[in-house]
Amino acid sequence: MSTSESLSFNPVDNERLARLCGPLDENLKQVETGLDVVVQRRGEAFRAQGPAAKLAVEALTRLYLLAEKQDISVDDVQLMLVELRQQQSAAEQEESPVLATRRGDLKGRTPNQARYIKAIQQHDVTFGIGPAGTGKTYLAVACAVDAMERDAVKRIVLVRPAVEAGEKLGFLPGDLAQKVDPYLRPLYDALYDLMGFDRVTRLFEKNLIEIAPLAYMRGRTLNHAFIILDEAQNTTPEQMKMFLTRIGFGSKAVITGDVTQIDLARHQKSGLVEVERILDHVRGIHFHHFNSNDVVRHPLVQKIVDAYDHYQSKQDEKS
Repeated sequence: MSTSESLSFNPVDNERLARLCGPLDENLKQVETGLDVVVQRRGEAFRAQGPAAKLAVEALTRLYLLAEKQDISVDDVQLMLVELRQQQSAAEQEESPVLATRRGDLKGRTPNQARYIKAIQQHDVTFGIGPAGTGKTYLAVACAVDAMERDAVKRIVLVRPAVEAGEKLGFLPGDLAQKVDPYLRPLYDALYDLMGFDRVTRLFEKNLIEIAPLAYMRGRTLNHAFIILDEAQNTTPEQMKMFLTRIGFGSKAVITGDVTQIDLARHQKSGLVEVERILDHVRGIHFHHFNSNDVVRHPLVQKIVDAYDHYQSKQDEKS
């Protein structure tokens, strides 16, 4: 059912209203897209129409408060919309662990993300499975940084299979390091954001942070390390078993992936799909699932994920 909500900001502050709306009303368009509403403005008066009109008014009110002190970016709007869609009680917000990183306010933005962080802290092996944009990898890296800051581990090891969307390493230019580097870029970016470029560079030089292709893990045992296997949907069952048996004393492992985006050859099984059937009831191992409600990206990403899930369920029914 479509509803309508209105609000007006008085006394009139045109500069603040301009910050609220953004260049060419871009911030208002983000609210419209994210909440499926229509926002109309006449001076200081706003009117929102749609099922989520009340939520849109709350978003505009919060953004107006923010506009008193600073310009509002598209990122600010999108993150606020995520938080509004996942409105938590005060108690739930207090229970979300805050991680010791360069970003002092880092915690789960949705209840499910908060539970993911707790699961990582409470289990030696955690699997984070879900669609793109849900924070699986970023929060895992944040937990690794937090563990290092608290001296719970001595090093961080970030691992990825060198398989992406049909690309093969042999066809990429450069030496082995240059070939592998593009596959690991999201992990570098997360580290730089959470620790700062200079500190990450120093830790790399001391070998306290290591990033490696999955193939390089065979034969190793990693003690007192926080190990993350990213894009795990592109591992074979044999590779998954090999990785899991690398875990040594005092170590913690997080395995992340999206089983709807497997880039392996058609005849190959995904180790991430198979491992849940094998290890689901093993104590000390936790499988954590995300859905479109946990997407912390452009509001359209959530709708894209839902549309693909709906399409896939229809295809499964036909078959």
